[in-house]
Amino acid sequence: MRSVEDQLAAVVGAAVAPEPIRVALTDALGLMCAEEVTSTKQVPGFPQAAVDGFAVRAVDVGGSAGLRRPERNEHTGAGEGSEGGDTPAAAQPARERALPVVGEVPAGSQKPLRLQPRQAVRVATGAPLPTLADAVLPLEWTDRGRKRVTPQRPVRTGDFVRKPGDDIQPGDIAVHQGAVLGPAQIGLAAAAGRDKLLVYPRPRVTVMSYGLELVELDRNPGLGQVFDIASYVVAAAAKEAGADVHRAGIINAEPRRMRETVAGHVAKSEFVVITGAVGGSGAGPILEILRELGQVDTTRVAMHPGSVQGFGVMGEERIPTFLLPSNPVSALVIAETFIRPAIRRSLGKTAVTRRTVKARSLRELDSIPGRRGYIRARLMRDADSGEYLVEPLSALQAGPTHLLAGFAEANAMVHLPEDATHVRPGDIVDVEFLRQRS
Repeated sequence: MRSVEDQLAAVVGAAVAPEPIRVALTDALGLMCAEEVTSTKQVPGFPQAAVDGFAVRAVDVGGSAGLRRPERNEHTGAGEGSEGGDTPAAAQPARERALPVVGEVPAGSQKPLRLQPRQAVRVATGAPLPTLADAVLPLEWTDRGRKRVTPQRPVRTGDFVRKPGDDIQPGDIAVHQGAVLGPAQIGLAAAAGRDKLLVYPRPRVTVMSYGLELVELDRNPGLGQVFDIASYVVAAAAKEAGADVHRAGIINAEPRRMRETVAGHVAKSEFVVITGAVGGSGAGPILEILRELGQVDTTRVAMHPGSVQGFGVMGEERIPTFLLPSNPVSALVIAETFIRPAIRRSLGKTAVTRRTVKARSLRELDSIPGRRGYIRARLMRDADSGEYLVEPLSALQAGPTHLLAGFAEANAMVHLPEDATHVRPGDIVDVEFLRQRS
């Protein structure tokens, strides 16, 4: 029997990223960048107001007695005067130094203005600064005058100004190859003037099902027949992990058509999943076909549920192929434990597994010796202590571990190591977060 760690290493090691494609920037979120994105321009391209206020010469409003600078602003760089030596920290009577307001510049203005000494120009956030202005006096640091404005605090040269190239300089790498494109990376690519990017696309995952007892959802099951549920469960899990999923439905049991179907989907996928392909003598025909198409290992894995499974590579491109039982709970646990990490690795994610925490069990729990247990559960947090608490659902109304209904109530899975056969109330266990329920 193979350990979970060995199986996971084999699965993740076989995952490869799809061939890069060029997509619109709006479609690139969450994908891995396949090129270095270099800026050809400086961003911003001109001195720009960082806040609403008045463009001024700092010498006209800075360092005057009685005007006290505030504490340093980490976003704009404006600093506290007592540290810089402009004015004493002790409050003194303010001496008004009104400046005439000679114009207004909105964001996006292309009309050049020139500031003369002892003048101010009203500016909006993002507006270009008039010539000779070297600082912006924030609106809230003034009496908000329209024709004449009275500074109530000083500014230094460069305060509340975004200087040309502050964000990006020509030749700077805005986005590195291999970076996963989040909102910030998308913004930097846009700042570099790129509306399309070369990316590794979402891996294509084809999910098929096999079993003479299976029928599609648009049919009424007869005696001995059941709906094909597992393929829907796995397809949803793969999509949630970030894949581009195609559910191909139930495979025809005729050997020639079975081989054509599997080979055709292998040729156009990065991963293939076949539910019902392991467990019992009924899986024999499809396993025979799969071994003709590639290398398949059906060694049991030391876990429960989901011990019966298979993994291998198919076709000339050695496409990772997962063989799952038709039981939906077992299929979902295997999907979470192995298929999700493989997809995440293919997407270039550094964290391929979900977050786990230590939690105190609220219920008694038994596990199978020699196998790692994956038990659906409700994870909570004590409002006073902040401690995580977990309630295993298999001990409650969810019933036996093979029923899917319990998973619908779960937001976590308890992980029990192979040598843990009994958990008492109050024991600390490892718990994996699942998708949060609303």
